[in-house]
Amino acid sequence: MPTLYLIPTPLAPDTNADVLPAPISAVVARVDCFFVEEVRTARRFISSLRTGRVIDETQFFDLHKDTPEADTRRQLTELWKQDRDAGVLSEAGCPGVADPGAVAVRLAHQLGFRVEPLVGPSSILLALMASGMSGQSFVFHGYLPIDRTDRSRVLKQLEADAGRKQQTQIFMETPYRNNALLADLLASAQPDTRLCIACQVTAPDALIQTKTVREWRGQLPDLHKKPTIFLLF
Repeated sequence: MPTLYLIPTPLAPDTNADVLPAPISAVVARVDCFFVEEVRTARRFISSLRTGRVIDETQFFDLHKDTPEADTRRQLTELWKQDRDAGVLSEAGCPGVADPGAVAVRLAHQLGFRVEPLVGPSSILLALMASGMSGQSFVFHGYLPIDRTDRSRVLKQLEADAGRKQQTQIFMETPYRNNALLADLLASAQPDTRLCIACQVTAPDALIQTKTVREWRGQLPDLHKKPTIFLLF
């Protein structure tokens, strides 16, 4: 039975040694076929592991938000027939979590692959761990609406859910829109609502801090183009 390995990648540059366990390098050295969101990034990551794997002898399949599911099914079916193991590489963090790799995983289960998730960094879970907010009840919403009116409405609903359900609300934004999201959040939320900002998680310049909205209003961090997770409670 072939195996589909879910292979986490670093969240921040030059942190392989700090965040990636040894089994990841061992799997990458052995597997010669990967489903990836961006081939150039994947090639660079594999090379950085220094496993001896020859990049030009490695097969890559595109798997991004616009990849036709039929293409991924056909590729996995062919791998199944050949009894070949494969890997799914995230752009940053864990495959299948806020990541198009979930499509390959779902299809792999249908086709009969053994699916093995490997241990590695997840910005969502690391942010939750460091937030001081409820880890018993939480929900991840991914990206919020781009339209400012819709986004403000959703932010108010998330704040209400956090209070009513005692449930941590987790979300993110495209890095170049972080500051706009933060401004809308601080403008609409109640002063005593707690907000955790987890920016550049695992990087040397990481910021992970929880304050009330009132406290954040007095000292805004610059989050422009910096990967960030937001948590409300």
